[in-house]
Amino acid sequence: MLNYDLTNTAHGRIINRMAAQEEALAYFHRGYNCAQSVFAPFAAQLGLSEETALRLPSAFGAGLGRMRGTCGAFSGLCMVAGFCRGNLTGDPADKEKIFSLTRELADSFKQEFGTLLCRELLHLNEGETESARPSARTAAYYSARPCEHCVAFCAKLAEELIKQHSI
Repeated sequence: MLNYDLTNTAHGRIINRMAAQEEALAYFHRGYNCAQSVFAPFAAQLGLSEETALRLPSAFGAGLGRMRGTCGAFSGLCMVAGFCRGNLTGDPADKEKIFSLTRELADSFKQEFGTLLCRELLHLNEGETESARPSARTAAYYSARPCEHCVAFCAKLAEELIKQHSI
């Protein structure tokens, strides 16, 4: 089990004592989506500008375009995994390596949160359609959803991946 240290503040927001998690949460609290918030803190280490690191994952937030599919925080983590161990050939053995890593990450996420699906994490009804318009970021928004925890958890995993792969 991964160890991350989250502390509630008087404002109901969660701030982490670890650098990657803190930076990821800072992006999230500034209004960036969950995928951007996990991926962008690693821009420099991945050889990207901040602008590029915010653009690439921008469509993945809220379960891919707010369609509530795979958690955006997890998608951001998978993007980091691709930079660390992604295949550069069409060789099935190379593909298997990144697919295996993705499954390991998914198992860790599901062990922590029970599902990879944004809709299920937010306890939304299947078939309920939401607009593409993001919800206002209020104290009620933050307290009613696990998104901060998902962002912090995925940022911690991303940080560990980058350390393991000396990026």
